[in-house]
Amino acid sequence: MAQQMIIGIDLAKHVFQVCMVTPTGTRKTNTTVARGKLLTFIARPPPALIFMEACGGAHDWARRFCALGHDVRLLAPQYVTPFRRGQKNDPNDALALTEAGQRPHIPTVPIKTVEQQDIQALHRVRERRMKNRTAVVNQVRGLLLEYGIVIPQGIARFRTRLPRVIEEADHGVSFVLRDLLQSLQSDLHALDTRVVEVTCQLTRLSHELEACQRLQEMEGIGPLRATALVAALGNGHDFQTGRQVAAWLGLVPRQQSSGGTTR
Repeated sequence: MAQQMIIGIDLAKHVFQVCMVTPTGTRKTNTTVARGKLLTFIARPPPALIFMEACGGAHDWARRFCALGHDVRLLAPQYVTPFRRGQKNDPNDALALTEAGQRPHIPTVPIKTVEQQDIQALHRVRERRMKNRTAVVNQVRGLLLEYGIVIPQGIARFRTRLPRVIEEADHGVSFVLRDLLQSLQSDLHALDTRVVEVTCQLTRLSHELEACQRLQEMEGIGPLRATALVAALGNGHDFQTGRQVAAWLGLVPRQQSSGGTTR
């Protein structure tokens, strides 16, 4: 590590800040590089140690830089902030990356494979579609409540009750509201179909990936949880124990101790 050039890259959409530091700690350059020229710029120096924040696009750039022979480490932003000196700007951020990355106890973020990012994208789209579906259901409940019609909680009850409200004349629903409810019902059916499509894709991937198959051998883990764990944890080699995984997921209490008192 001490023999390599150390490079900190502050990622952005169009213009990147690249700070290069010699193994002895001397700043060699801290300059801006356009997006289209970044790969060529990083290909010039010999294999170096590159630090970037784990943010949008970081995993893609990390894979590209690794292909050039560099050693790439991704850092969580909260660990980089304390090392920034002066005001927040791109040069100071890039320099902070070079300093934070050299600390031996700063944890790194595993570089995701394309396969992991594909699974993560499917989960994010599925989650967004489910939120949209919930929003439609809540809006219909709110609209009907204004007319004195209460639909019990639960998506199953909602699916059963809404067609009755639309079709039966006993509820006193006007033609305008009936047309609106039919339109919202169509939206709900379309979202149901889209959620099922993504769920089927994730299920298919869970059958194809060995890691997902092994996870599903555990009680309580199905295709969705298995694919989510693979997308988030990868091979799991960055965690020494299961307790560390639980802490990373937020399943154990957070410690806040002082003066010899453990809380």
